[in-house]
Amino acid sequence: MYKSFFHLVRNPFNLTPDPYCFVSTKRHNEALAALYYGVRWHKGFVVVTGEVGTGKTLLLRCLLRLLKESKDIAYAYVFNGRLTPTEFLQYILCDLGLQAAGKNKSELLLELGQFLVSRGSKKLTTVLIIDEAHLLSEDILEEIRLLSNLETADDKLLQIVLVGQPELDDKLDSLGLRQLKQRIALRAQLAPLDGIETSTYIEKRLQIAGADLQGDPIFPAEATAAVFLHSHGLPRLINTICENALIAAYARQCRSVTPEIIQDVAREFRLDVPPSRDDDGTGKNSESDLRLASSAVLDLFASLRKSEESSSSSEAKEAAEQGKHELHI
Repeated sequence: MYKSFFHLVRNPFNLTPDPYCFVSTKRHNEALAALYYGVRWHKGFVVVTGEVGTGKTLLLRCLLRLLKESKDIAYAYVFNGRLTPTEFLQYILCDLGLQAAGKNKSELLLELGQFLVSRGSKKLTTVLIIDEAHLLSEDILEEIRLLSNLETADDKLLQIVLVGQPELDDKLDSLGLRQLKQRIALRAQLAPLDGIETSTYIEKRLQIAGADLQGDPIFPAEATAAVFLHSHGLPRLINTICENALIAAYARQCRSVTPEIIQDVAREFRLDVPPSRDDDGTGKNSESDLRLASSAVLDLFASLRKSEESSSSSEAKEAAEQGKHELHI
């Protein structure tokens, strides 16, 4: 509704996690690199945690998109942590394209084991990705640990990615799961954005949506400061506030979003100003391989985005030519 008013080609702050709109920050780069590096180099276990709204699901969507580009990778994506051990195994097999109906737990494990050994012998990669992993019971987490035992003398047959809220860290720190914790090869933690990152995030989102950054800013510095104040630097809340601020600005025929508009939106969503949180900003993975993986991931996303834009441009040209032809007729 407001796109033409602000000269945009797409909604910049869509709440649906869209890899096309991925904006990299230091923490997100590190987390995505840890995920991709862990899968690609068969590290076994990778864990990423973060508070609600820090961008975990978008990060996973980005990972899935990268994996789809790789012909040698098969994955099962589990996003429901409230399953019994048998239901959990059935879900994995179904997502990998295997028959699971009517099989008991032993048969499911045998089927999965044979599948992994077959793929491993062909140097193919198989990944188990679990979102909302903090909801997993200790029984399921123990099943996951046992699945990690499927390995050859020099390689893991199943790469496992766990992504969840900080409660996942608490579970992994428990005495009963110490064996699982010791198998984690890479860990990363997502944190809220700081003020500068919030401003950059808003600017990059607008740029991806087609905004002209050379003209008067849609979100002046005072407005982005207000967004940071009310969003606590959480990407999901930033998107919510900015989306509704653009709607309000359009309704008032304002070319720029004012701090007053941000305050009105924050009031409508009952967002209180939070206490400040100390964060040293240090990550858990600093090895050179991880930095190289981060660079490779970002380059790949830039290439994919350029490819999409080229495809969209071609489709638009074809539509225009078709329109001319129909008009001539």
